[in-house]
Amino acid sequence: MPRYDEHDVEHYDRPRRRTRPRTKERPAHDDAVDGVVVTVDRGRFTLLVGAGSESRVVMAMKARPLGRKGVVVGDRVRVVGDVSGADGSLARIVEVTPRATVLRRTADDDDPVERVVVANATQLVVVTALTDPEPRPRLIDRALVAAYDAGLAPLLCLTKSDLADPEVLLSTYRSLGVPWVVTRRGPDRSILGLEEVRERLAGQVSVLVGHSGVGKSTLVNALVPDARRETGHVNAVTGRGRHTSTSAVLLALPGWGDGGWIVDTPGIRSFGLAHVQPEHLIEAFPDLDEMTEDCPRGCTHGEDEPECGLDEAVASGAADPERVASFRRLLAARSVTDY
Repeated sequence: MPRYDEHDVEHYDRPRRRTRPRTKERPAHDDAVDGVVVTVDRGRFTLLVGAGSESRVVMAMKARPLGRKGVVVGDRVRVVGDVSGADGSLARIVEVTPRATVLRRTADDDDPVERVVVANATQLVVVTALTDPEPRPRLIDRALVAAYDAGLAPLLCLTKSDLADPEVLLSTYRSLGVPWVVTRRGPDRSILGLEEVRERLAGQVSVLVGHSGVGKSTLVNALVPDARRETGHVNAVTGRGRHTSTSAVLLALPGWGDGGWIVDTPGIRSFGLAHVQPEHLIEAFPDLDEMTEDCPRGCTHGEDEPECGLDEAVASGAADPERVASFRRLLAARSVTDY
């Protein structure tokens, strides 16, 4: 005879799971402390917690409730757990505060996935050598487009001016109003022009980007002597540098009380702009933007667009033809893959 018949409740009911019910309530983490992400390495985050003489380096991991939310260099975070910074200690990142700015790039122009390079930066410094390796204006253009799209102030840093005249390259960007600094090697191998660079970086969170071999790591080591970023050489055959920086790192500029920081990034050979929309780019040029109010719907403001307000402004003398041409060169850089 069966143990249960058709009238027994247990014949129909599945055994109950004796687990605690899930709740949407999350701990408040009132004891969390503030920190900034200095570098990221395979799921482990190096943070700087505290300020001034009380600052300390803390290792942390991301708390599970953050899920797939990315944490990148420059993020301001809240941390719980062991924040002493002692060897072997490990804290938990429980919150990422809203980002003021986000610098993005894609692997190429067909890649729909955006990759955040750094958060909360205020300035993008495009480091390029005037020779050895030769400048690549198209990549410079694309970096400027990314800066304008992210709301970062651009700055050109031209190195090796002892080997080539900077005016040739500067003439290309002067109409855009992009500021610049120029450095060169002195007879004793020191970097001349470094003081002007420091002045431009003061009070900013500056992201340094550039090709391998342009002298970016050398510049970082001069600005932050304790950084000890590896420097490389330029291949005589390809004219390209060897990647020396392998990950982005946030560095405090020494001796400054105004919050100056630099972010050194690995040398780049591509800067995808699939995420940039033309309407965002024109907004970075308010004087030109106001001239496009009567453009047809969907106008990209490119040189082949019919009835574009920029063409009318140039024809009437209201706009500088060179400035419009420079803007359209940046616009075209979004779709030029040969750089």
